[in-house]
Amino acid sequence: MTTAAFITIFPDIPRIITALAEWLACLVCILSTGRRITGMRLAAVSVCFLAVQSVYMTVTDGFEGVAWNLCMAGAVLFMYLFIRICAKNTGNAAVCFCGSSFIVSEFAASFAWQIWCYIDEMFSLPVFFWGAAVVALVYGIVFLVVWRLDRSVFADEEGLDISRRETVIVVISAVLIFAVSNLGFLSVNLPFSGRDSLEIFNMRTLVDLGGVAILYAYQSQWKSARIQRELETIQTILHSQYEQYKQAQRTVDLINYRYHDLKNHIIALRADGNATQRHEYLDKLEQEIHDYEAMNKTGNQVLDTLLTSKNLRCMQHKINMSCVVDGTLFDSMDVMDICSIFGNALDNAIECELKIEDYNKRMIHVDAFSEKSFLIIRFENYYEGDIEFAQGMPVTTKTEKSLHGYGLKSLRYTVHKYKGEVQIDVKDNWFSLRILIPGEIS
Repeated sequence: MTTAAFITIFPDIPRIITALAEWLACLVCILSTGRRITGMRLAAVSVCFLAVQSVYMTVTDGFEGVAWNLCMAGAVLFMYLFIRICAKNTGNAAVCFCGSSFIVSEFAASFAWQIWCYIDEMFSLPVFFWGAAVVALVYGIVFLVVWRLDRSVFADEEGLDISRRETVIVVISAVLIFAVSNLGFLSVNLPFSGRDSLEIFNMRTLVDLGGVAILYAYQSQWKSARIQRELETIQTILHSQYEQYKQAQRTVDLINYRYHDLKNHIIALRADGNATQRHEYLDKLEQEIHDYEAMNKTGNQVLDTLLTSKNLRCMQHKINMSCVVDGTLFDSMDVMDICSIFGNALDNAIECELKIEDYNKRMIHVDAFSEKSFLIIRFENYYEGDIEFAQGMPVTTKTEKSLHGYGLKSLRYTVHKYKGEVQIDVKDNWFSLRILIPGEIS
């Protein structure tokens, strides 16, 4: 039998090879996009799904027509369940990942089988040995590339917010790619049907490869759109914090005028009477004025205003806020950046304290100082309950996650402008947000 004669009568792909490709595609997706379960639990569930997928595909071998389509639908369902159970994502994201993984598995299985058949005919070596080697090599290359693609597209995501429209597009695309890639297997004579096994498999492999490229290009467009929306939201937050600062500045200036007038009234009252009770009352009132005057005098007018406004809010809600800040370290920092860092950090801390019922436990501490050529800013606050993290940042507990959680992202974005880093730690019910900015701020 010649090589050309053999290649025109490709045998069907063994179902165990297809099952392995489907399982690997799902596993790579799970490892790339965040895991709901880890360690031995993930290993046990993965092995179970590999066994189920292998048995299912082997038992349904030989199905044709409608039965074959239903068989493939069942295989896709197992893939979805595997991803949904093990991967940390929403229902829409799981559907999208399942569609992409299915097309990837179709391409990997078809490509590996073509290479296997070609090498088997060319070298006439032991089928099992070469089959296992070829499948291992091809799958290793294909799924390594897929893993790198998944990491580049989804590694930085903190829970994918995929819309129903995007999900429908991915599902329809996957169905069309699968249908076109298998068009040559139809028994009826159509303009696009293949004439021999080689032509049919070439069409299937190339269509699946094009489908993988289309789906990943579309997913990359998701990421670009999300990044753009996130940057726009961060810019909005920056302007919002700056507007809050300007409003606070007007409020603090008004309070300063009132306290200045009040000091003059106290002087007049002291000259008007000598009653002991009046003196005690005036002493107490004067001390409160001195306390206010000493409040948040950091040496930086922007920080003075910002910290005073946040402190007034804390006083309103019975939150004990203390500050030890060297404001001169921020003289060269842009006003909007100061508002972003301190405004977002303190808003996050205050929001956390408002959830604590015991007023005695509502505590926030802020300090900023220079050490070993680093500007160090630290925000600490007491918390109760559990804090969930993703990519090193707390996950918002609010229902509409797409509309919240950008405060700390905005803060991190601002810190990165100065080549700094943000570190968050939780220990003994204390939440600590630590910022390190190297060198001089310019």
